[in-house]
Amino acid sequence: MGSPVILLDVDGVLNPFERPSRRYRRHRCSPNGVTFRLWLNARHGPALLELAESTGAELAWASYWCDNANEWIAPRIGLPALPFVPIPQFPGVDEGVSLGAWKARHVAAWAEGRPFVWFEDEPDATERIAAVEDVAEHLLVEIDPMIGLTDEHLRAAGDWLRALAR
Repeated sequence: MGSPVILLDVDGVLNPFERPSRRYRRHRCSPNGVTFRLWLNARHGPALLELAESTGAELAWASYWCDNANEWIAPRIGLPALPFVPIPQFPGVDEGVSLGAWKARHVAAWAEGRPFVWFEDEPDATERIAAVEDVAEHLLVEIDPMIGLTDEHLRAAGDWLRALAR
């Protein structure tokens, strides 16, 4: 078992669908020529770095942003470049798979047996990650996409990671 991983989704987690407080600043970015509006909280980066350092975990992206998160998200919230789960484009519900199931499949494979915390807003991700065969020990922290990541979510992840280390 390797060191645990803290997996970060972007949209709905670090970039809530609505501005939840004045701590969030509006940004525009254009990965792959498509312009997005982002609400980002600069306090998230230091808080996530502290969580990782205090629990011996590694931070990584688990988002469709993939490596684009290193260019467009990380510097705006104070994170270094992070490894990322290579999540291919969602094939769509016509293929009989939900977005949560699609992401869960790739997250579980990428973790390769390492325990992980996953900050995610997809409503079916919890049941989908639990159903993946041979998935590592994990905690899926369900995020309300209208609010995004909160101190309560960070505390829950820290408590779980510290209990795991005992």
